Amino acid sequence: MGRLAQLFVVAAIAQMSIIGVAQSQANYPNRPIRLVVTFPPGGSTDTLARAMQPHLEKSLGQPIVIDNRPGAGGDIGVDAVAKAAPDGHTIGIGAAGALSVNISLKDKMPYDPQKDLAPITLLTAIPFVMVAGPGFQGKSLADVVKMAKAGEGKLAIGHGGNGTAMHLSSELFNHLTAAKIPLVPYKGSGPATQDVVAGHIPLAIVDVPSSQAMIKEGKIRVLGVTSLKRDSHLPDAPTFIEGGIKDYESIGWFGLIAPAGTPPDIIKKLNEAFVAAMNDPVVKERIYQGGAEARPTTPQEFGAFIKSETDKWGAIIKAAGVKLSN
Repeated sequence: MGRLAQLFVVAAIAQMSIIGVAQSQANYPNRPIRLVVTFPPGGSTDTLARAMQPHLEKSLGQPIVIDNRPGAGGDIGVDAVAKAAPDGHTIGIGAAGALSVNISLKDKMPYDPQKDLAPITLLTAIPFVMVAGPGFQGKSLADVVKMAKAGEGKLAIGHGGNGTAMHLSSELFNHLTAAKIPLVPYKGSGPATQDVVAGHIPLAIVDVPSSQAMIKEGKIRVLGVTSLKRDSHLPDAPTFIEGGIKDYESIGWFGLIAPAGTPPDIIKKLNEAFVAAMNDPVVKERIYQGGAEARPTTPQEFGAFIKSETDKWGAIIKAAGVKLSN
């Protein structure tokens, strides 16, 4: 075969490959979509996925198969997404830890969140609250800082476990106020909240879903909410910034990701489907009743958000000297 003929064959093969890829993208999705959920069945992430499932199946025209892959703070499930074929048929819901925090907390990660994943949309955000028992003398965050610096009382802040967003929220409070209050890890928000109610620990930073019932019953008091704006579930609770803690913001969040290299057209189609699902009144209400708020974004906005969260928490983790074993 002559040189010219060889070039013609190569060009023809390349053209066929391009046409094949284009047709595949145009026909997407052409089989069931696996949605990896990085937490166990019954949790808030799983509930979110199942709330959106019927809407997504209708808009995308294929079954959505929910695949729960808990473990290692969400890293196991996100790693499964990172290593999947980048064709849009395996996507995942990851939390703040697995997508932005763990890379600074752990010595080794099985994937690089910035290089191995493609952001699709932010899904939900959940603020945290600092709570105190009815007998706690302080009435505000400013009182807590004042008591800490004066050495008044045996202060301690409970949180939902080392490496959790509640732990880092507590570290951020100490970092911005120089309060140096000892932190006490618990196995989740529930036990920490119960110990505040029982008077075993004076303060805790916990999530809204696990604490709002006891707040409304008057068993614990809210000193501040960690989001930039007041939370609609607890409209009377001031933000940390309103409480005098300048530049304070910390939220738990979940977002949708695909393997890096997933074609932009597929990312766009998935973004449109999930944003529409989150804007559905029934889905939005289920999210709200779970203590969260829907926060859909563009892929570009979500990518920028992940980077900003990675940079922010990386600096806090380094300053606090926090490290977790793999």
